[in-house]
Amino acid sequence: MRAPVVNRQRAVPVDVALLRRAALWAMRHEGCPSGSEVSIAVVDDAAMAELNRRYRRRAGSTDVLAFPQEGGGLLGDVVVCAERAAAQARRYRHALERELRLLVIHGVLHLLGYEDTSPRGARRMRRRQRELLRSLEAAEGGRG
Repeated sequence: MRAPVVNRQRAVPVDVALLRRAALWAMRHEGCPSGSEVSIAVVDDAAMAELNRRYRRRAGSTDVLAFPQEGGGLLGDVVVCAERAAAQARRYRHALERELRLLVIHGVLHLLGYEDTSPRGARRMRRRQRELLRSLEAAEGGRG
């Protein structure tokens, strides 16, 4: 499995290895084949707002977008907004690293078919992303 990460912003310090581990953890625990790949990009508010406008026809930035791919080993792309993650981490009173991991896991789950547009789907997705985040943090001794 592969999860290349590119950091395309400078506003928020980001540990790309942490994001890679979160993506790989989610992929592994969701039973993805060994040849699977997820591409992750970390962007700023302006870039995310443009992606949100172009692909979802919604104004403003958002925290994470997932773009599934059809065929081959590439599951798709996950785009995380670092500035939005930092603001949410402050609001929820947890570490930025935890919020970034959560957003990456959320994006990977979308690539794997989870949805959060229906109440039932949202509950299922929230439950699974919490399980994955907690198990990853426990495996890494609570780091990040």
